[in-house]
Amino acid sequence: QVQLVESGGDLVQPGGSLRLSCAPSTNLNSMSAMSWYRQTPGNQREWVALTRSSGTFSYADSVKDRFFIYSDTMKNMLYLQMYNLKPEDTAIYYCHGIYLSEEYWGQGTQVTVSS
Repeated sequence: QVQLVESGGDLVQPGGSLRLSCAPSTNLNSMSAMSWYRQTPGNQREWVALTRSSGTFSYADSVKDRFFIYSDTMKNMLYLQMYNLKPEDTAIYYCHGIYLSEEYWGQGTQVTVSS
């Protein structure tokens, strides 16, 4: 069983920046893939960004060149750095991981983009 704990959600103005963190209960290097998803009320969870153990990255078109997923193996943390935030980025953001072919989710952290 793997626990994922997100943090860093906040209220931010349009055009602002924010960094989300995800702390896994196991070694980050043992996860075959880590992702960020987001969800708004009444909508399905939307994939945002992915990093694989091979070192490759992928992003949803809606966040490309604004959001960046990266990890710090020394701190055993996964991050989502978000720039130029827009009101449509408002959502609960979830950390997702795959460990030994099993999927795990965090509890989510709220990001609100509003003036």
